[in-house]
Amino acid sequence: MYGKAIELFLVNGSADSLTTAELSNWNGKAIKIPRTEIAGCDRDDIKGVGVYFLMCQEDDGTDSVYIGEAENVLDRLSQHLRDYQSGKEKYYWNTAVIFVGRDLNKALIRYLENRFVEIAKDCGRYSILTKNTYKNTVLKETQIATMEEFIDNVKILINTLGYKVLVPVPKATDDTVYLYCKGTEANAKGFVSTGGFTVLSGSKISDHTVPSLETQGKGYFNLRNTLIKEEVIKDGVFQKDYEFSASSAASAVILGHTSNGNVDWKTENGTKLKD
Repeated sequence: MYGKAIELFLVNGSADSLTTAELSNWNGKAIKIPRTEIAGCDRDDIKGVGVYFLMCQEDDGTDSVYIGEAENVLDRLSQHLRDYQSGKEKYYWNTAVIFVGRDLNKALIRYLENRFVEIAKDCGRYSILTKNTYKNTVLKETQIATMEEFIDNVKILINTLGYKVLVPVPKATDDTVYLYCKGTEANAKGFVSTGGFTVLSGSKISDHTVPSLETQGKGYFNLRNTLIKEEVIKDGVFQKDYEFSASSAASAVILGHTSNGNVDWKTENGTKLKD
């Protein structure tokens, strides 16, 4: 791995407004734009061929994303707004993250869209709102290699802009210290990771929740239900590794009640996480 130089430009002087991001020695560009700025935008770079990510947050606090492609991204984003106003589009997004490139065309962006949907699903951090993609786009071997490099650069930039939609769940290493969370019918294993706390596949959750979780820890209650709905948890067992934002979020979902992860996660010899 080599260091990466990224140029961020806050177009209006604010990180909450239009922002561009570029990697050195790459002809692509990332453009982050709030929903509220789409109507008044007239930038030529957003009118180009590209792929885009519409970042949403559901009522239960979980993240979701719509991934799309367009030959004129600005026109397509404006269409999304009109579809929402007319009731055709049910989800509400706050921010669009756009990726354009000098050599992109319709075939290439169809390939990119499908790959990004596949990668985002494999990562499992966001609910994917995209329903259909072109799965059989025919490209030359050289084009595929170029697009895979484009994908690697997008992964770096979208994570730099604060969205982990294409970041895989961390894996344990030889130096990983494992911790355990146990309760009524619950028996889970995990470790502290860069984004919070990762629970490992095969971990078992409690078969019930207490009423106070829905009132005092409603976010955790909703998260637990979402993980079950999306079959990250099936038949009470984690089907794959999953990274939580904090150890307490992980232990609350597992135990079915509000929890202090610093206390409820322990090493094999009983040492608490806080120690």
